[in-house]
Amino acid sequence: MLHALYPSVKRLHLCAVLLATFVAPLQCATLERLSLDDMITKSTMIVRGSVTATWAAYTGSVIYTHYKIQVSESFKGNTKGSVEIMVPGGTVNGLHTSFSGAPVLNRGDEFVFFLWTSNHGITWITGLTQGLFTLPADPATTDRIATRAASRELMLDAATSQVVKDTALAMKLSDLRTRIAATLAAPGGAK
Repeated sequence: MLHALYPSVKRLHLCAVLLATFVAPLQCATLERLSLDDMITKSTMIVRGSVTATWAAYTGSVIYTHYKIQVSESFKGNTKGSVEIMVPGGTVNGLHTSFSGAPVLNRGDEFVFFLWTSNHGITWITGLTQGLFTLPADPATTDRIATRAASRELMLDAATSQVVKDTALAMKLSDLRTRIAATLAAPGGAK
């Protein structure tokens, strides 16, 4: 119908314009900046674990990468020995998609995961890269440092809707455990 209304516009050009208008904006994201306490209270599950398997598959028309996490410690929520999470993006049959703020995890890597499970039973990382703390191996200490790099994605402050910069976080794993427990025990903290 649009081609009939605009006979001078070639169909190929029209398709390119429509794709640029409707598809390209879907590839960018604006994230709500979450404080550590926000992530603790909004997550349905917080676990320490290692990536044991990874695969990508379509869900509808979108590619998601699935990760199986072997849980070694649980800080919040009811967890089994493992949990499966989904992250938008991945590669299926040579087609690769990526999404702003979506982390890529490697088999064998260990993290503290801040997770939430939807009403449909799908488990996601809270705040995408914000909810993922690496645990680099350090043979010199038993109290490893949990670190989260600052996200490079566009972020907004939830209270003001103003653009804000994210900051990196690093703390001893024992301090992170204590902070999670204290936040959950505080009035209004989710159990």
